[in-house]
Amino acid sequence: MHSPLRSNVVPPERHDLIFLDPGSWVAIFNDYPDLRSQPLTSDWSRRGLPLVARRPSPGEPAGIPVGLPLPPLAGKKRLSFVVQEHQIRSVDRPPALRSVGNRAPRAWLPTLFALEALASRRGISARVLGSLGWSVITQMDYLTAGSDLDFLLYLGPETNPGSLLHELAHIQCSAPMRLDGELIRNDGDAVNWRELFGATSDVLVKSIAGTRLCDPRIFFDGGTRS
Repeated sequence: MHSPLRSNVVPPERHDLIFLDPGSWVAIFNDYPDLRSQPLTSDWSRRGLPLVARRPSPGEPAGIPVGLPLPPLAGKKRLSFVVQEHQIRSVDRPPALRSVGNRAPRAWLPTLFALEALASRRGISARVLGSLGWSVITQMDYLTAGSDLDFLLYLGPETNPGSLLHELAHIQCSAPMRLDGELIRNDGDAVNWRELFGATSDVLVKSIAGTRLCDPRIFFDGGTRS
């Protein structure tokens, strides 16, 4: 993966990629000695691969909660720990949708092209995470026969959410995989598109701080991100 494009931003938002200062791994392994015994973690630090921002868990120490998702060959564990602001070199978003086609199964390509065209027409940013995203980031194999396509759509100021959701549903009808994506507002709040599609009651809103229930209309009125 190329060097991060965004300058250092702390605190990060959910799904952001956190690139550490190379020297900080020594202190992290000292703070979390079990990490070093896990598969691939030493290689992860040597290669300068990113971590992913997550919500804090009860009882964790102060700092910035992160995850390190191991591939299926290493047990598909998600290792969780906390880093400090001074250990972070930079923060970036997950890979752009347009950049992941070379790691995707051939059967997925029409769906990826359809989602990219949808994002382009609507002028919104589309990113990929999950199995395909981490395959791109690490150049390791995270995809399995049952993998979903995990994506993020960052809502723009002119986004019409109703028609966007209907277009996503139309793409899902012919997709060979499950589309598991979130619509993300300007303030970082996000809702799974499936929950929003045809919602008649409150939906679960996720943010870096936690979760809450919200009326879909209030969610869409609460701010947008370009």
